[in-house]
Amino acid sequence: MKFPFYIARRYLFSRSSNNAINIITIIAAVGVFAGAFALFIVLSGFTGLKGFSLSFSNKYDPDLKVMPASGKTFSFSSEEKERLRNIGGISSFSEVIEERVFLTFRSKNKTTFIKGVDDDFLKVNQLDSALIRGTWFHPGESQVVIGANISRELNLGIFDYMSLLEILVPRPGTGQVLDPTRAFNSERVVVSGIYSINEELDDKYVFASLQFTRDLLNLGSQEVTGIEIKLLPGSDPEAIKSEIEASLQEPVEIKNRAQLNDALYKMLNTENLAVYLIFTLVLIIALFNVVGSIIMVILDKRENIKTLHSMGASPNQIKNIFFTQGVFMTLLGGSIGLLSSIAVVYLQMEYELVMITPSLPYPVAITWKNIVVVMITITSLGMIASWIAASRSKKALV
Repeated sequence: MKFPFYIARRYLFSRSSNNAINIITIIAAVGVFAGAFALFIVLSGFTGLKGFSLSFSNKYDPDLKVMPASGKTFSFSSEEKERLRNIGGISSFSEVIEERVFLTFRSKNKTTFIKGVDDDFLKVNQLDSALIRGTWFHPGESQVVIGANISRELNLGIFDYMSLLEILVPRPGTGQVLDPTRAFNSERVVVSGIYSINEELDDKYVFASLQFTRDLLNLGSQEVTGIEIKLLPGSDPEAIKSEIEASLQEPVEIKNRAQLNDALYKMLNTENLAVYLIFTLVLIIALFNVVGSIIMVILDKRENIKTLHSMGASPNQIKNIFFTQGVFMTLLGGSIGLLSSIAVVYLQMEYELVMITPSLPYPVAITWKNIVVVMITITSLGMIASWIAASRSKKALV
């Protein structure tokens, strides 16, 4: 193996007497450099965007959420609460009630969700850190916290006791309702705070106390639609899931953060895969230059090939010379491209060279996964291209 390695290294770094071959070799190396550079930049950009998109769900979604296996609500007794507190790995948990409601304020209407939460909710969720105006509601008063989009659409401010927000929800029951005034439960509340997280969440929830929501929906004192759980660092979610199911009497469904945002995760992973395949195709096209460069070198070195063969070199050894040269060219161009792209991504992380808005830099991230993916892609495609081109060396012996 040392013989093909030595000759291939000489062919790669020595200039040919034919200037066109030198130009083609440089173009091939630049093509590999550009392909590796672009692939890593794009993967790093998508990794940064994925982390940025998921940062909201990671901050404002629970580690685990317990939901009824069927129906809208399930019973959560004081004995079950105590059993849940005794499960190792659970930091805190919060009872929640969610239901679609109708909001009306000064002749403006909107449909959204009310989310009733208990006193432990802020131990599980950091939503109070997202408040941009006002304060978190006081559990004993008719107060709510709304999203920024809801505030804009209804033109709602905080602590406006002269104009209260009305929340309506259909009354449970069956049969025809002849009196429209009896079709809905309604409560008037004052807005104590406004939160801003992202476009979707700012338009989705009105937060209120758990007891207020139970009264509005005519639910029992032990009925909930979910239990949101925060885990201790390093705990095993799957083991805790099994313990939670054993602690509750009614059948429930338990989802982790990824399952709660299943559509978002699928969309981000699909986009990442699609971009990877597109830029891999660009890299494949760039590697055609490597194939052409190796073939041109083979044609230029026909006399040398015959001399090596006459000196005892086998056809496979001669083929390995050009195969090794192609792999060297690919690895050299790819490595320089990868190192350059890592430097560019690092500069973006440190100095915020590209901005989305005046205050928000374009998110990027350097991960070992992306580095390994780029190197494996370049190496495997480079070996295939070099093998195809090196196969032409046997024809030079004929």
